[in-house]
Amino acid sequence: FYNLENLFDTENDPLTYDDDRTPDGKDHWTEEIYQDKLKNMAKVMAEIGAEVSGSAPTIIGVCETENRKVLEDLVNQETLVEQDYGIIQFDSPDRRGIDVALLYKKKLFTPTHYKAKELLIYDDNDKSKRVFTRDQLVVSGVLDGEKIHLIVNHWPSRSGGEKRSRSKRIKAAKLNRQIIDSIFSDDPYAKIITMGDLNDDPSNTSVKDHLNAKRKTSELGIKELYNPMEDLAKQGYGSLAYRDSWNLFDQIIISTELTKKDFSSYRFYQAGIYNKTYLVNAHGRYKGYPYRSFASGSYTGGYSDHFPVYIYLVKEK
Repeated sequence: FYNLENLFDTENDPLTYDDDRTPDGKDHWTEEIYQDKLKNMAKVMAEIGAEVSGSAPTIIGVCETENRKVLEDLVNQETLVEQDYGIIQFDSPDRRGIDVALLYKKKLFTPTHYKAKELLIYDDNDKSKRVFTRDQLVVSGVLDGEKIHLIVNHWPSRSGGEKRSRSKRIKAAKLNRQIIDSIFSDDPYAKIITMGDLNDDPSNTSVKDHLNAKRKTSELGIKELYNPMEDLAKQGYGSLAYRDSWNLFDQIIISTELTKKDFSSYRFYQAGIYNKTYLVNAHGRYKGYPYRSFASGSYTGGYSDHFPVYIYLVKEK
């Protein structure tokens, strides 16, 4: 999963607040910058996990993408085009116009059903006023002969502070859990992967208590969720930095069935954060932080303010 840090094209969409990301807008978002950003994102995506698997990821969840066109431009980049990625994306009601999406290698994954589940949240001070945010993308399909369910998330941000915005992420967690429970009601042994930028850490109440993701596989019963990112967070790893401390908002959480040790079908092998040296700021005030593509009002030539996260699924040949 990769938060692409505002992958916008240069066109002005009259229906969303994307005016800054246009050539005449505040960010001076030109075609040249857009093409460079695409090239950088594609480079990273082609390399995630490749040192073990030997190729680019089979499935990639993304967020902070403006529309289908930017995803088409992305998968057609030189470093990705041979992978032949399919795209599943719906325009979400988010006021900034940013969406979640799923990219998949057509030769290995066949989607059978997909939908966007709307997250209904309202202003704390005015319960009649809806806060427009990202949908949760639910995709079911067949991965190399096995049925699997995928959910791509980008939960409401911490704007206004973690505490003030907490209830919105709890709502997102509850929706996510509802989606998962409805899959479990059809098949208690379903293989489910929910992933995304949750804007909360693995130990926060939204993830721990409402999504009910467990830290240890030994704690799992049937129809439960394991969060391999929690151990990484406890070891001090993160996918983004803020005020000199790390957060692990980008998470991949899996159902009990994927943690079993019978490798005749796909099972979880390991999780990681893709934080290669070139994705890290080498100097300056933000040394050690992710090398973001936009800072202090201008394009930096960097990548994203988030590192990608990944898991390996393996099975016996």
